[in-house]
Amino acid sequence: MRFVSNLPHPVKEEEHVRIPMSDGVRLSAKVWRPVSSDEHPVPAVLEAIPYRKRDLSSVRDSMHHPYLAGHGYACLRVDLRGTGDSEGVLRDEYLEREQQDAEEVLAWIADQPWCDGATGMMGISWGAFAALQTAARRPPSLKAVVLASFTDDRYDDDMHYMGGAMLSDNLAEAGTMFAYATCPPDPAVVGESWRELWHERLEGSGPWVVEWLRHQRRDAYWRHASVCEDYSALQVPVLASSGWADGYSNAVTRLLENVDVPRKGLIGPWSHKFPHLGEPGPAIGYLQEVVRWWDHWLKGEENGVMDGPMLRSWMQESMPPSTSYEERPGRWVGEPSLPSPRIEPVSHPLFAHRIGHPGETETEGPGAGEPLTVRSPLSVGQFAGKWASYNAPPDLPYDQREEDGGSLVFDSEPLPERVEILGSPRVELEFTVDRPVAQVAARLSDVAPDGASTRVTYGVLNLTHLAGGDPEPLVPGHRYRAVVRLNGTAQAFPPGHRVRLSLSTSYWPLAWPPPEPVLLSVEPGASTLTLPVRPVGEPDEGISFEEPEAVEPLATRELAAPEQSWQVSRDLVDYRSALDIVKDSGVTRYEEIGLDVGRRAVERYDWVADDFGSVRGRSAWTMRFTRGDWSTRTETDTVLTCDEKQFHVYATLDAYEGEERVFSRNWKVSVDRDLT
Repeated sequence: MRFVSNLPHPVKEEEHVRIPMSDGVRLSAKVWRPVSSDEHPVPAVLEAIPYRKRDLSSVRDSMHHPYLAGHGYACLRVDLRGTGDSEGVLRDEYLEREQQDAEEVLAWIADQPWCDGATGMMGISWGAFAALQTAARRPPSLKAVVLASFTDDRYDDDMHYMGGAMLSDNLAEAGTMFAYATCPPDPAVVGESWRELWHERLEGSGPWVVEWLRHQRRDAYWRHASVCEDYSALQVPVLASSGWADGYSNAVTRLLENVDVPRKGLIGPWSHKFPHLGEPGPAIGYLQEVVRWWDHWLKGEENGVMDGPMLRSWMQESMPPSTSYEERPGRWVGEPSLPSPRIEPVSHPLFAHRIGHPGETETEGPGAGEPLTVRSPLSVGQFAGKWASYNAPPDLPYDQREEDGGSLVFDSEPLPERVEILGSPRVELEFTVDRPVAQVAARLSDVAPDGASTRVTYGVLNLTHLAGGDPEPLVPGHRYRAVVRLNGTAQAFPPGHRVRLSLSTSYWPLAWPPPEPVLLSVEPGASTLTLPVRPVGEPDEGISFEEPEAVEPLATRELAAPEQSWQVSRDLVDYRSALDIVKDSGVTRYEEIGLDVGRRAVERYDWVADDFGSVRGRSAWTMRFTRGDWSTRTETDTVLTCDEKQFHVYATLDAYEGEERVFSRNWKVSVDRDLT
């Protein structure tokens, strides 16, 4: 990373600007803008997220907002209502009120004397969701958006559900937001009202996972703010990015394929990070790309930003399996449009534990017509990693050979030549099951000559969701056909390696298992694996990026060291197994404001043998804020269990001033399983 200080425009900062909403709530914003904007108004860029601009996101914010401001933009980082130093309560994600707030903030910005009336929105994750969702509402000042790590489909391609199967991140994210939504504002900013504002948050909060469990199918709750419901609503240019190790890579290509606006896509090897901070590397000069985007769409400069391929993506080379990578070898490739005319879907028939050659028929495969069965143990999935890598090692999938022991496995012959894929593989299965509720997880792996197996991509499908509408119970013994779509990827398979498809009937704890074990019978001769093959040697237009650069981050000091751990355990006496995750940020002092902040999150997923009713997830957080004699702490704990008929949520919230507990609440809620 190159830190720059000689920016074109000197920048001024305003630490706490209150923006009034129509219902009387005031949101808190930090503003960076050129000094010259007092006399010469400039376009403005908004990022609105719940992650506390004054402390928890301040280091990251200090790197890129002053950078953009130094290139001639007014940049605002707004705390969503109920978070940071904003008033109100944050009750759930992406509510109608949140989007109204964004529209009102944009109108306020456009009316400021330092703004020329043109605005943009940007962000990663929640910030990108907010930008995309707001853009679909067409506020008049909004001229373009920049999105990183986002989705246009809140139900089928977010951390809650995949193919109708509930993800464990549904619990983990609820635990995260339970912690963030109950933190106090800073008394140094909001004054004596801090305690009243804090208690309003504590009283209005709760475990969001309860609401998410009440919507186990695609209903109006998820359709709200899912831009995929009406792509025509998006009428502004989009620069969209993500990483292959992230959980959000699918939305980039889907958006490029479906919207009818000027658009560019960028997918690197990264986890859930901005591309200029991208890990695994290589990171790129993303902020330079963003400046060029804003210069063209907000200032009208003709700088060639729309030249070149529509999609630039990192073609990953084969690597041994690892739970983390510093770098992913590969090269940048470009596609002129999506769907790309260069990429051909190539279908391979499945035979008895063998992936056949394209065009081969079932009569040519030995045992092709004999059904193959699998009933996976709950241990399949222990080495799956996180739904989205946050580059908090070791959260990437490990060697898949042990996972494959409980799976139905199909291998290709050793490849005679290099094969490259770019896009979303697809598995079509003819199958029967012996239970009314079942799921299948499909994993595509790169198998080296020594047997090491690196997962390339995967997909999960709740088989009651075959019809595409409302789910229906399966009829045991009835023959069905399913299409399992795997997450998009770009991967090169070297000569001598094998392509492996693995099918399992559970993938815990990445996905919550069905109510009881299921025997899946696959008709291999009627089933196929389709790979999006990109011709090897296709010219790649010499794609390159500048070195990452940003403004030097604000000063912090480590007072207590962070702790990261990821432990898989099995007790062969009582057959209890567990995945224990610790994400402890230690204690950080923010020197400029004299604030000490500590964060500790613990996740645990455990079960007994193959008792599907024993699975249990837990997400517990502790958040600490201290300055001199002022000290607060919140402790949140959410536990999710189940039986065959219901999910059960047990949650607690305790808040402290010093060592005095000033708030406490317990929750115990059960929600019926809805074919999940």
